Amino acid sequence: MNPVSAENSRAAAKEFSKFESDLLSRKQAAAYLGVSDITLAIWCSTRRYNLQVYKIGRLAKYKKSDLDAFIASGLQA
Repeated sequence: MNPVSAENSRAAAKEFSKFESDLLSRKQAAAYLGVSDITLAIWCSTRRYNLQVYKIGRLAKYKKSDLDAFIASGLQA
């Protein structure tokens, strides 16, 4: 394994570890779904998809289990 691949693997593992918490920020949830955080905000405000958003103060948080269910439902993100 070349040094670049090993470094990329470590970076990917570090990035994935951000998703181990049950509540994700909008930016983390968007990265998890592979969309931009602006897209996720628009989906929330227009209620385009039935994706549960938890407000903590002015922060929008998403449960990883809800995101997994959204992915499993087959909706195109």
